[in-house]
Amino acid sequence: MPRPDRSRDLPLLHLVPNMMTLGAIAAGLTAVRLAVSGAFGPAVGLLAVAALLDALDGRIARLLGSESLIGAELDSLADVLNFGAAPAILIYYWSLWQIPLAGWTAALVFAGCCALRLARFNAAAKTAGTSGALFFTGVPSPAGALLALAPFALAQALPALAPPAGAVALWLVAMGLLMVSRLPTWSLKMRIPARLARPALFGAGLFVVALALWPWPVMVLAQAAYLLSLPFALRLAARTASRTT
Repeated sequence: MPRPDRSRDLPLLHLVPNMMTLGAIAAGLTAVRLAVSGAFGPAVGLLAVAALLDALDGRIARLLGSESLIGAELDSLADVLNFGAAPAILIYYWSLWQIPLAGWTAALVFAGCCALRLARFNAAAKTAGTSGALFFTGVPSPAGALLALAPFALAQALPALAPPAGAVALWLVAMGLLMVSRLPTWSLKMRIPARLARPALFGAGLFVVALALWPWPVMVLAQAAYLLSLPFALRLAARTASRTT
């Protein structure tokens, strides 16, 4: 009896990144289900879980040496669901249902912009490469999803400031356009001085604790801080470009 060919066997550990991506898809789909049933807070929490898994799966794949074309495509499909479709559906069922036609149009525009942004990123990665890029082109999809949820977070933190459905629709379209814009935005590949490593880790720990204790106010502050930081990213990108030319 011939022995089975073991040359194409894969270590189970190499499947962990794809398992994490599938877990992110499950979290995103469950967030959609919760949003449809009106459980918006838990839905936002699941989108945060999906964002965390998205941030880790690629890095773990590189660490394990298990990167693959299938994994990259699966990650992009997960991002379209978790950061394009799911936030748009959540915001629609929370607020935009009050203006059905305009509200659904805004949700479609946001989801479509997310898909176009990911398609552009994938095309750039296959042609010019993006592994060493210090800046993203346009707001990345996880950040775009975070910003799309800003009206909901504001309404939870300060109910008196809950925006009307029309303003929410305009906000959602604006965030979608930021994703497909040519604006340079921050990348985690940027370097910081070694002396700032410990304060940065300490600050990240404090942020996680504060987010767990006061999720909505901290989320609003994080969204506002990211938006306010974009002009500084533009200025730094311009300076970097002038030095290299």
